[in-house]
Amino acid sequence: MTRKQRALVTGGAGFLGSHLCGRLLDEGLEVVCMDNLITGSLDNIEPYFGRDGFTFVRHDVTNFIHVPGELDFILHFASPASPIDYLKLPIQTLKVGSLGTHKALGLAKSKGARFLLASTSEVYGDPLVHPQPESYWGNVNPVGPRGVYDEAKRFAEAITMAYRRHHGVDTRIVRIFNTYGPRMRAGDGRVVPTFICQALAGVPLTAFGDGTQTRSFCFVADLIEGIWRLLNSDYAEPVNIGNPAEMTVLEFAREIIRITGSRSEVRFEPLPVDDPKVRQPDISLARKVLGWEPRVALADGLEATIAFFAR
Repeated sequence: MTRKQRALVTGGAGFLGSHLCGRLLDEGLEVVCMDNLITGSLDNIEPYFGRDGFTFVRHDVTNFIHVPGELDFILHFASPASPIDYLKLPIQTLKVGSLGTHKALGLAKSKGARFLLASTSEVYGDPLVHPQPESYWGNVNPVGPRGVYDEAKRFAEAITMAYRRHHGVDTRIVRIFNTYGPRMRAGDGRVVPTFICQALAGVPLTAFGDGTQTRSFCFVADLIEGIWRLLNSDYAEPVNIGNPAEMTVLEFAREIIRITGSRSEVRFEPLPVDDPKVRQPDISLARKVLGWEPRVALADGLEATIAFFAR
């Protein structure tokens, strides 16, 4: 009998990691989900515990990673990913981006597995180039409070490419832009769950600055499709995956209010240090090498996300 392909997903109980585990299972792979549950939740992966080929391992990937048996893919998604988390857990964020990526790459090398790194649009910092192509090196403040996340991911990209060049590990890098959908945490501080929960509660939506800073929101199913295509492609350089439909934070707040039918107003608070003024992916490369672009309309994605939080 032909052996099923087998994947390890670090951070697999998180928002993105759990959706990725589900997609890999749907594609017929066996999945080892690894998470220390600092920001992940067993609730996110509860639907998978009864499925053949799914295994959960509670483990901190900054320590030596042991997974018995063969592995075909390692998808490294372990990391705090929202400002409220990585500002509260700065050392852990730096460690998972450095030590955790090192340990996961070492496992990929020993198993002969393809390695995919979940990087981020935050490697571009507060960008001086707009929209952001993969060729842009970024504008990051390494000693600012957000630097713990930005630089952890920049280091993770650097060590991933070093393992590719020096050890011949088969690697992929996805730079993920703002993503939203079911299973986001209500209190994680990101704009989507914050605005939705405030609108549902009928309290003011808190926008930072004057609300003119821009973001580009990609529904989670679109993101996972892009990651799946990248994993199965032959392209080894970083690839942006995100939705280029840019809008201001104030426009986004008003859209949330419209869809929820809330009577909430928008309240403005001071802009955090080093908060990006603009964010929009250039996805020309994803279109070219993956044949990928987002399909889910913002209104449709928000309705599904709002329904999740309403439940």
